[in-house]
Amino acid sequence: MQQKITRSQLLAAVSDALRETPAVALLGARQVGKTTLAQQVAADWSGPSRVLDLEVPAVREALARTPATLLGRSDGLVVIDEVQRMPALFEVLRPICDDPNRRAAFLLLGSASLDLIRGVSETLAGRILFVDVSGFSLFEVGAAHQQRLWMRGGFPRAWLASSPASWTRWMQSFTQTFLERDIPGLGSRVSPAAMGRFWRMLAHYHGQVWNAAELARSMDVSATAVNRYRDLLAGTFMIRMLPPWFENLGKRLVKSPKLYLRDPGILHFLLGLEEVEELQVHPRYGASWEGFALEQTLVVHGAREAYFYATQRGAELDLLLLRRGRRWGFEFKCTDAPRTTKAMHIAIADLGLEHLWVVYPGSIRYSLTDTITALPLAEVAEVAFRPGCLLP
Repeated sequence: MQQKITRSQLLAAVSDALRETPAVALLGARQVGKTTLAQQVAADWSGPSRVLDLEVPAVREALARTPATLLGRSDGLVVIDEVQRMPALFEVLRPICDDPNRRAAFLLLGSASLDLIRGVSETLAGRILFVDVSGFSLFEVGAAHQQRLWMRGGFPRAWLASSPASWTRWMQSFTQTFLERDIPGLGSRVSPAAMGRFWRMLAHYHGQVWNAAELARSMDVSATAVNRYRDLLAGTFMIRMLPPWFENLGKRLVKSPKLYLRDPGILHFLLGLEEVEELQVHPRYGASWEGFALEQTLVVHGAREAYFYATQRGAELDLLLLRRGRRWGFEFKCTDAPRTTKAMHIAIADLGLEHLWVVYPGSIRYSLTDTITALPLAEVAEVAFRPGCLLP
């Protein structure tokens, strides 16, 4: 098994961004490898570099007292880790980034989305580029490790755990730390017990349309409360809310987002699963594959202009991507031999899809119709989104 994963595409993306703007932000969940990635960028940097870790009290104190002086006089690459702990720094960085005599570039690492740090996007608009950092992807670990990645998830230490028992212990530690330290660190007053109960409940709603009222009744809290819990988990990259696509089609469409736990390892841990054999007989087996394949597709093709489609009468499409001015569809099926369904043909007609791929766990690509192709997940990265040249 691989013990060293090369993240060359991410490294190239960060390096390119640093050449274009004075500040680059790496955004992703805790423990997905942002710090390791930043260390590699710093090692390749041609000039001096330094790391300011805001989880170190002394560093936090120094930046709180004289941030403009400390950052304004910096030279070379300045890495600021866990930047969400001091959102006031973004206001300090704005004039520094605009200074024509600036000698530093800033690499910011955050494990909370900027939606949780009010005003950040406006403060550094036009001065910062964002690079999304997920856990290990299938296209980094290789197709031979697909099942392991699906079961254990992409957090590096989880994926590299020496045994299922070791994986379970790491997951237990990670989720406990997340609930007891990370969520309160964002200023949330939600109790760890309540958030933990909500998180476990979401594992059973994985792949379903969001229904705040139903979840609120199950937890005996208000819909406002569960929406707040949801936003915290989404803002810390634990869940993905996939928005619905709707337009004036003359149909009654589903207009609530669909909910997925972004890491399949977290999903399986919260469901109490430890072995692949347990997953294969679990009621959420198909939903687990859907979420895993969806996330891998978005890792390589980006989450911008990504939607699902569903009508009140049952027609649906797992993923709709708008690329190159056209619409492209994906269905995720956990089967050995995908077939076409009536819903696929309805989706093609309703949405005017250029092509639809049925992504499955197998290894053989084959045509189902002129506009539908069965595609192994390992080949999703090869989708070209060009009419007449869909795949190499």
